[in-house]
Amino acid sequence: MNNEILLKNLRCIPDFPRKGINFRDVTTLYKDAECMKIMLDEMYELYKDKGITKIVGVESRGFVMASALAGKLGCGVVLARKPGKLPSTVIKEQFSKEYGVDTVEMHIDAIDKDDVVLIHDDLLATGGTAKATYKLVEHFHPKKIYMNFIIEIRDEGLHGRDLFKDIDLTTLMTV
Repeated sequence: MNNEILLKNLRCIPDFPRKGINFRDVTTLYKDAECMKIMLDEMYELYKDKGITKIVGVESRGFVMASALAGKLGCGVVLARKPGKLPSTVIKEQFSKEYGVDTVEMHIDAIDKDDVVLIHDDLLATGGTAKATYKLVEHFHPKKIYMNFIIEIRDEGLHGRDLFKDIDLTTLMTV
């Protein structure tokens, strides 16, 4: 989609969180009312007829648009969080990132087999976080799983999309 307004407002921070990483900072999109409206409207058009019952927001920038879209679609929000952040019994999945290893967790009662789930995060790069979250959602055997990201990074030799060949995956911007 690559909306020019979104691209213009997206901040890139070189060498963060470590040398060689070009961090795409979506907070500049979140703070701008026009950008928020554009992103929400585009995501709503993509998913309004899919029967989504739960949106999984991935820690922590994924929480923003997951919550906004859930309100517009009339569905629930599930949090995929870093270890130790959820108060009840969890399932977990470990994954590799471009700069380390991490874990994502969800409550064991977060999703039902009758749910249609959209996994949302701000960024798709190597795909490690997304793949771990997808595996967690698969554990619940929902009717259908969709995936959405605000940004997909391809310009640095990153191919996270390749991990999801048979998955309905959309992005709002590709850089």
